[in-house]
Amino acid sequence: MPKLSINTTANYSPNFDLRKRNSKQIKYIIFHYTGMKNENDAIKKLTSFKSKVSCHYFIKSNGKILTLVPDLYIAWHAGISFWKNFNSLNKSSIGIEITNPGHQFGYKKFSNKQINSLINLIKFLIKKYKINKKNIIGHSDIAPDRKKDPGEKFPWEYLAKKNISFWHNLDKQKLRKLRKKKCNKIMKRIFFKNLFNIGYVKKTKNNVKKGQYFVFLAKAFQRRFRQKLVDGKIDQECLLISQNLIQNRP
Repeated sequence: MPKLSINTTANYSPNFDLRKRNSKQIKYIIFHYTGMKNENDAIKKLTSFKSKVSCHYFIKSNGKILTLVPDLYIAWHAGISFWKNFNSLNKSSIGIEITNPGHQFGYKKFSNKQINSLINLIKFLIKKYKINKKNIIGHSDIAPDRKKDPGEKFPWEYLAKKNISFWHNLDKQKLRKLRKKKCNKIMKRIFFKNLFNIGYVKKTKNNVKKGQYFVFLAKAFQRRFRQKLVDGKIDQECLLISQNLIQNRP
């Protein structure tokens, strides 16, 4: 059997745990955007000892992939994070940064070159570490009260069509008719129960009031699965999508 490989350029960061993990500990892939004005500044930050942050892979605007931390070392990319029964997801994940100025500096669509490189990289990692596509998640999924990346312009649906993510199979026109239709209290409880079953976590260690955290949680879900409107309000469109995801998740 030929050896698995992906073309990357080494640009190593000093920011990682010195103790190695084994390949079976790698359960998740987490996407980030850089959230900085300048790509070179983002690379400098991720490779600076002073910053205390890093990632395993960095996808440049031209689609080229840099390796900053080898897979079997724990990079510092997730921070305070929760998903399913996991917390502090650095130890169980591979982090991928993608050049994009983010919401603060003129958020824009990711380029075709970036997404094509990302798809090749993800297929390689899925095969190498036997990662389930339901465990490919965004930073805002695992830290909804802190993060917005990779954001509502990230092509989750397209990745699902490439079989490296998951998405609902609902008719878009029918869904659109449910947008902004209010949910009662029972519907809202069902919605959040569905989110917790998907993997979102109902509490956080950060000092955020419960009601405000649930707004952040709804926005994280919308950035991932209802990208046309991210308002933190639970409507019947969101409810139906959440139910469909539970019924059809991989």
